Amino acid sequence: MNQHSDLIDIQIHGAIAEIALNRAAKRNALNDPLVRAIRDCFQDLPEGVKVAIIHGIGEHFCAGLDLSELRERDTTESLHHSRMWHAAFEQIAFGRVPVIAVLHGAVIGGGLELASAAHIRVAEPSAFYGLPEGQRGLFVGGGGSVRISRLIGVARMADMMLTGRVLNAEEGHQAGISQYSVAAGTGLDKARELAERIARNAPMTNYGIMHVLPRIHDQSIQDGLMTESLMAAVAGSDPDTKGRLAAFLDHKQNKVRPT
Repeated sequence: MNQHSDLIDIQIHGAIAEIALNRAAKRNALNDPLVRAIRDCFQDLPEGVKVAIIHGIGEHFCAGLDLSELRERDTTESLHHSRMWHAAFEQIAFGRVPVIAVLHGAVIGGGLELASAAHIRVAEPSAFYGLPEGQRGLFVGGGGSVRISRLIGVARMADMMLTGRVLNAEEGHQAGISQYSVAAGTGLDKARELAERIARNAPMTNYGIMHVLPRIHDQSIQDGLMTESLMAAVAGSDPDTKGRLAAFLDHKQNKVRPT
C-alpha cells in the first residue's frame, strides 16, 4: 500500500509503515495542513501495521514551524492552534504503534517537538538541533516543554531557547535526543532493522511501553509501583505472552546475548 500527496508519503511494507514528510522545498517545515495530515495518518494506520517510521524527504527532517505561513492570532486562536499540534503529536506518542524517527539535516523547533514524540530516534551525522523560539518572540507550542525537557533536561533546553544554541548530531546524541547514531545515508536502513525487531514483540508489551511507562514516570514512587504491577499482570496474562514463554522454555528461543 502506497499513498502519496503533496504533504506526506505513506508506504506500507507488511507490518511496517514508512511515513515521509513531503515538503522538501520548504525543508519539510510544518504548516497546519501538514500537521493535520500527520494526525490523520497516525490515527488511521491500517490494522496490520505494528511499527511506524517517520522521516523527511530531501536534505532535512523538519525545519519547524513554517513562518512564511504564520499569521496573527489572538490568544484564544493561539491556544487552540497549540492544542491542535498537541492532538496531532499525541497520535504519535500515544497512538497504536511504536514510532521510530529518522533524523537528518534540520531538526528545528517544531521539528524537534515532532521528533521528541517518537519512541526511538535514529540520527545521521548531518542532523542538527535548535530551538530558536526565544529569538523570535515565541514559545514552544507542540509539546516541546514536556517532551524535549524529558529527553535533554530543563537546563539544556533553557540554554537552547535562551541563546539560540544549536547542537550538532554528536552533541544531540550525547544530550539524549537520539538513541542511535549512524553513518550518513543509513538512518532509514537502521530504522527498518529496529522496526522489524519491534514488530516481533508481543503487542501488549509494546502498548505498555508506549502508554504506561511514560505515565509511571509522572507518578509518585508508590503509585508508579502499583501501576507497574498492574501492567505486568496484564502483559503476563496475555495469551501471546504465554505462548512466547512456553517457546522459550521448550526451545530456549530469544535468549539474551551480547550484540
